[in-house]
Amino acid sequence: MKLALVFSLTISSILAYAQSKQDSLEITRIALDYLESQHKPSPGQMDQALHPRMVKRTFWKDKATQKDYLSEFFAENMVILAEKYNIKGDKFPLSPRKEVKLLDVSDRTASVKLTADEWIDYMHLAKLNGKWKIVNVLWQYNDSSRHQ
Repeated sequence: MKLALVFSLTISSILAYAQSKQDSLEITRIALDYLESQHKPSPGQMDQALHPRMVKRTFWKDKATQKDYLSEFFAENMVILAEKYNIKGDKFPLSPRKEVKLLDVSDRTASVKLTADEWIDYMHLAKLNGKWKIVNVLWQYNDSSRHQ
């Protein structure tokens, strides 16, 4: 009986690790799709990475009042951005920085830090219907004084 229990727990641990490793690979791929869709304009690549209700936020400082405020973009805005942002190919270096750090991964949720050349994105992802999707992004320039 004890042997069966140990065997069962061992198999469960192996399967959980295998799923976690696959999830980690998929989460990393989604974060890279989000960024790489901007490097080489690919709205379809961006669209498949985002949940339709994704919200992307950052802070800005109003020049007139000097007050900080939050600005929001939605999935639709990001798909359009992916189509237009780097159309001339001059927004990123030839070998752009693409650093993905998995901050926390659970069976259906994940937090990721994506560091690019000019900015940092903190992302929340959810696994819905078997697919990882970005649902929230909070970003800032590496040099936060650029948020004017």
